[in-house]
Amino acid sequence: MSQLLLIRHGQATPFEADTDRLSELGERQARQIGKALHAEHLGVTHLIHGPLVRQRRTALLAAEGINWPTPQEDARLAEYDGDGLLRWLAPLLAERDAEFAERVQKFDREKTGPQRNKYLQAVFEPLTGAYLRGELLHEEVETWADFGARVQSAMHDVLRLPGATVLVFTSGGVIGSVVAGVLKAPPETALALNWRIKNGSITRLTYGGGRVSLDSFNETAHLGELQSWR
Repeated sequence: MSQLLLIRHGQATPFEADTDRLSELGERQARQIGKALHAEHLGVTHLIHGPLVRQRRTALLAAEGINWPTPQEDARLAEYDGDGLLRWLAPLLAERDAEFAERVQKFDREKTGPQRNKYLQAVFEPLTGAYLRGELLHEEVETWADFGARVQSAMHDVLRLPGATVLVFTSGGVIGSVVAGVLKAPPETALALNWRIKNGSITRLTYGGGRVSLDSFNETAHLGELQSWR
C-alpha cells in the first residue's frame, strides 16, 4: 500500500495587501511540519506542492536540511481563488441578497479589528456556497466545477504512483475536495471540511489496488502551540 499525506500550507497573510505569502507563524509551522515528519522516517518518495507562494514556501521550509526528493510543482493543486470570489462574486451576491450585503458592510468596517476573522467567515460561507452551486459566475473566476476537475486530475496522477509515500503541500479547499471525494460525500461536504482544516495540518490517505482510504484528517498535534485557523 502507498501513503498520501495532504498538508495545508502554514499561516498566510489574508488581511494584507499581499495575501499569498507566509506569516512569521506560518514559517515556523512549516519548519515544524518537516521536523515532525522527518522523525517518522516515512521514506518519502515524492514531494509535490501547488504553485502558490504559500504552498511552495511551506514545502521548501519543511524540506530544509532533510534528504527528501526534489520538490515538484503541480499547478492543479492551487487553491480556488478566494480573492477573486471577494473581488468579483461578492458584489454580485450583494446585489441580490440584502442580508449578505449587510455582512459585507460589517466586514469592511471590521477588517482591521480583532474580530476580522469572524466577519470574514460570515461573508465567506454564504459566498462560497453560492459559488459551489454555480449561482455566481464571472469570467475572471474559475468555476467550482473546473476547480474540482483539476484537483481530481492531480489526484488521479498521484494515486497511480505505486509503492509510494507522497507529501502534497496544498490548501484547505483542495484537501476538503479530495477528502469529500474519497468519502463519496456531496460537494457541499468539501466546504464543510475546508472550514475545519487548520494551517499546517496533515491529512493521511492510504491507497493501492484501486482503493483509497482516509486514515486521519486535520492532524495538528505536531504543531503544539503553533496552531492557527487562518
